Amino acid sequence: MSRSRLYNTQAIILRRVDMGEADRLLTILTPARGKMKVMAKGVRKLTSRKTGHVELFTRVQFVLAQGHTFDVASQADTIEPYVQLREDVQRATLAHYVCELADAFAQEETDESELYELLANALQWLCSASDPQLAVRYVEMRLLTLTGYRPQLYRCAKTSVPIDVDAAVSKSIIFSAYAGGVLSPDAAKFARDGVALMPQTLNLLRAMLSQPFEALSALHIPADVHFQAERALRSVLAFVLERKLRSAQFLKQLT
Repeated sequence: MSRSRLYNTQAIILRRVDMGEADRLLTILTPARGKMKVMAKGVRKLTSRKTGHVELFTRVQFVLAQGHTFDVASQADTIEPYVQLREDVQRATLAHYVCELADAFAQEETDESELYELLANALQWLCSASDPQLAVRYVEMRLLTLTGYRPQLYRCAKTSVPIDVDAAVSKSIIFSAYAGGVLSPDAAKFARDGVALMPQTLNLLRAMLSQPFEALSALHIPADVHFQAERALRSVLAFVLERKLRSAQFLKQLT
């Protein structure tokens, strides 16, 4: 094999599909080349040295060989296995979800270094966070921000009137994915898909824009705030992607 055809890249394994008797087709996210499909030949053989290095969610250092249809994994070495994700069903399902999100937004042949870093952090948070659901909400908000779909949380998405959380202590605040964020009382009257948020929920969503996850992870988030934040962010993602993610449906069965 010509050495000029070989190149190195870090990658996180998003998906895998069995091919033939012993191969696997991997969907990976790389920092510099974006999303790629690569072939791991013979990886399902018991004698394969690459088997343990190409598990789902694993962060890997690959040596890839350029191919006609798919590039081929010549060598794979684990950087971070995120072992906890294989020992806890809930955390594993959440990892499936964030990888499916990354897969949905990632582009091929594009610099995706920011998305790659976010996903690497997300998998680490899912391993260690006492509240892994909060980690997922944080990742959803950061992903929407990174891809240019961040919802408007400080001004009415229709009229640009400032939304004062303190003035709404005894009232709900209407959030609309279709409109692009929170709405003033007047604009909310015409919302197609408005959902009510408590002021505490809006404050949490705002904090996700300005605070590192480590700061938020120290908070105790009530169940009703969790529910509203999930509903709001999932509605934006479904609107942007024009579909619901399969793993999101499975998550409902676990919660």
